[in-house]
Amino acid sequence: MAGINIRSLILGLTIPLIFNCIASCGDSPAQKKNLVSSGMTDSTKESVTPYEYQSVNTMLVLPKNPNPGEPFRILATGGENIRKAHIIVNGPSGSLECLKSKIGKELPCWRIDDFNGSSAGKYKITLIADKKVVSNLEFIISPKEGTPPTGVVWKTLRGWDGGTEAIYSAWINALFQGCDEQSSWSALHEVTQNQNQNFLYNYLSLGEDDPNGKNRLIMQPDCADNPFYLRAYFAWKLGLPFGYHLSDRGSLVHNPKTGQWITNETSSSKTLPALAFNAFLRRVKDGVHSGTARTALDDENSDYYPVSLERGALHPGIVFADPYGHTLILVGWVPQTNDHPGLLLSVDAQPDGSVGIKRFWKGNFLFNTSGVIGEPGFKAFRPISVREGAPYLMRNKALTASAGFVPFSLQQRKMKSDVFYHTMDRLINPKPLDPETALLDLIQALHEQLMVRVTSVANGEAYFKLHPGTVIPMPSSAAGIFQTGGQWEDFSTPNRDLRLLIAMDAVLDFPDMIVHSPEDFNISRLVSPEQVKKKLLAILDHKASELSISYVRSNGSLQKLTVREILKRMDNFEMAYNPNDGIEIRWGAPENSDERATCHRRTPSNQLEKMRSVRIWFHKRLHPPT
Repeated sequence: MAGINIRSLILGLTIPLIFNCIASCGDSPAQKKNLVSSGMTDSTKESVTPYEYQSVNTMLVLPKNPNPGEPFRILATGGENIRKAHIIVNGPSGSLECLKSKIGKELPCWRIDDFNGSSAGKYKITLIADKKVVSNLEFIISPKEGTPPTGVVWKTLRGWDGGTEAIYSAWINALFQGCDEQSSWSALHEVTQNQNQNFLYNYLSLGEDDPNGKNRLIMQPDCADNPFYLRAYFAWKLGLPFGYHLSDRGSLVHNPKTGQWITNETSSSKTLPALAFNAFLRRVKDGVHSGTARTALDDENSDYYPVSLERGALHPGIVFADPYGHTLILVGWVPQTNDHPGLLLSVDAQPDGSVGIKRFWKGNFLFNTSGVIGEPGFKAFRPISVREGAPYLMRNKALTASAGFVPFSLQQRKMKSDVFYHTMDRLINPKPLDPETALLDLIQALHEQLMVRVTSVANGEAYFKLHPGTVIPMPSSAAGIFQTGGQWEDFSTPNRDLRLLIAMDAVLDFPDMIVHSPEDFNISRLVSPEQVKKKLLAILDHKASELSISYVRSNGSLQKLTVREILKRMDNFEMAYNPNDGIEIRWGAPENSDERATCHRRTPSNQLEKMRSVRIWFHKRLHPPT
């Protein structure tokens, strides 16, 4: 695609990290000396080209204020060479030995070195990469002092810059490192309570992440809130500014517009920091909605800004806002190999507060710029700097690679969906795919999506068992059916089923792609695309017959369905999202079949009529504007 260089890899380049605000704010040398007390540092090199990702050498001491004798860790971020770098810690009793290390291969790359606790005093950290000292940091080990109440949710200690953005990306990647599409949690706080994954676990030494702690954090976002919860959590830990805008939902004639800006400096009556943070998150949940992420791409008062579709730009922490209100956060890439296609993994949240890993493909990432409200796409959080003590949203022209940020880009504006998916496919799989391997991977992705739906539908059945005779009210408009609240949002599946239908199409249409775009695949010159298609159809039929899901029918018996059987009844999934229907109907059981005979719960006739009028959206694989 024009403007895309998928072979642009990370260089070991660095940019300045300054304690209180960005370089343009005019910090004096005296102000920069305060870097020691922040527990962070980095070093600087010039950018070589404006289009390559600029890695940042930054270090962070974990926890924020180590007590004497308390084990501590050092996080370092940078380019690919950071994985072989050395972290040297010297203190009053000499050099400290690293106990173990953990690395991340994402962009930016990162490493964490663990050290035994040591005596009180001043310490110096030296980061050596490629036999050169690239960064130094001083910190103090001393008994922790109590933090007096501030009267606000949390005080801002410094602004966002390239260094803090690099640590944020590394934190997101580390938080979900090793997870796959089978990974899910009932709430976001279950993720942050994992001490092995969360390097900010109890960073403030308040017991804030202790699962059994009296003052532990509670985080149960839905999809729109999830990116904001993660960003707020990180900002709170490091004393960074955080904010969100109240906005309208927009319409087909105007993009969602931002209004009041609410920040961490909001007053709080809670004296305990963790409880003040919990209360603030509830306010965030009430203020953020599906239109928040779809403001105009060039709106400088928005909470997000758009980035380009390049490997270096789409790093962990980048948010995908789909055209219909769902959001996902990138967490990592799995490189393409000779035996397996590449993967781009993300995390999202559901209305019930659960969190799970999703791969990038058409079944999960919807993209369309025609007939939708707002402007969707991949976006980064707009950094908040500090100017004269007040938070300040950075402008688009300041968001450059040389400043350490993922550059602002309007590449996705008005982009056609086929161009978008083709561009992403080439990023995830730079080399031509083996057709058979690619098809098997798609079938597996569809199967995983069906497995997730099993749980969603079962949740609705569990509710009706506890509340027999209940009829969940159905919204009156097509848009309302896809976007609402309460029990309908909790137990209906219109959005999930629309994505499922698109996923089914992607699997069934794949053999034809070989004929239409043979250059995208690794095909022998000795066979024609038509021959490959015929073989793929046989593989599809065989593999779809092997994979299956099972659900519990209304009479308590177990019903097994192969993927092949589900594909044959896919038209029925255009009418299978209403939780008032029995589970057999929810799984597309044909009329007058033995499978459907055990179903005794049917949606009311007035709701059925509304579903018939809305079915056209499912049939066209389109979402009503929401």
